[in-house]
Formats: sequence, structure tokens, C-alpha cells
Amino acid sequence: MEFVPTLQKKYKEEVVPALIKEFGYKSIMQVPKVTKIVLNQGMGAAIADKKLIEVATEEMTTIAGQKAVQTMSKKDISNFKLRKKMPIGVRVTLRSQKMYEFLERLIVVALPRIRDFKGIEGKFDGRGNYTLGITEQIIFPEIVLDKVTRISGMNITFVTDAQTDEEGTALLREFGLPFKKDKK
Repeated sequence: MEFVPTLQKKYKEEVVPALIKEFGYKSIMQVPKVTKIVLNQGMGAAIADKKLIEVATEEMTTIAGQKAVQTMSKKDISNFKLRKKMPIGVRVTLRSQKMYEFLERLIVVALPRIRDFKGIEGKFDGRGNYTLGITEQIIFPEIVLDKVTRISGMNITFVTDAQTDEEGTALLREFGLPFKKDKK
């Protein structure tokens, strides 16, 4: 028997029926789903210190469980001592099982480790996609604190095929993302 992540089961058994009931979809194919999760970390300081980008790539690979790739600058900016094709960031795109496993670790383990955590903002992009900014990479249990040389943040983007922000919000809330209650 093949392994199926817990949140993938939850999506089929709980999230889909809840969203059909809430939005009145005629078919289960209309129910929005998370298509991918993109982790992105900009490392502007890597211009001065090349080791930072290697450390960031290693940490991001550890967090995601999948090889991270370096993002390169597109053009020269003399004020920042930046040259074209210099590594200035790290990113990982997660899909299918790895995406569900990462989402579960984020909800169950990482987010509760944030100090004074009161929920996440509910601002979407207008097309049902959501980006969560994290200020410290050390909230992930995979990161060994003794090896951390520099605290750095990252963006986690949840790309859904929802048509509206309401559908995207409902989808991510059903998965268990702790949105702030005082929503307008």
C-alpha cells in the first residue's frame, strides 16, 4: 500500500465536502485545491558574502525536503554592487505529497513555535493565492540551532486554483491554517 499524507486524506474526506456545502459546487472537480507551495528566500547580503547563499540553500533544502535552487539576478545594479547572474536568493517549489507533508509540518509544528503567535493575516492576492511571510527560519524543527549563523526570513506562497479570495480563504482554513479571528 502506498503512503498518503494525512492532509491529503483530510482534503478528500473533510475539506471537499465542507467546501461543497459552503459554496454549493455541483461537482467535486469545481472544489479548489492547493496546486503548489513555493518557498522563497531573498538573500541580498549574499552579494558581499558568497557563503550565505550556500548556507541558505542547505537550510531551505532541509526545511522543504527537496533540493533548493538558487535564484540569479536579472540585471546589473551598480548602487547595490550587483551583477547580472549573481545568486541573490533561494527557492523551492513543492507539489503533491511533499507539498502536503510540508503543509502539515507548517501547521502542526512550525507556526505554534512562533513567539506571541496570534494567527496569520488573511490578505490574499485577488486570485485565491496566499503568501505568508516568516521572519525566522528557526521555527522549523529541522533547523539545528547550533549550526545557524544568521537568522533570515522567507515567504511561503500557497498557490490554489480557487477563483476568488473567499474560496481560497475557506480552503486554507479547512486545512487548519490559523487565520486571525478579527477579520473585517
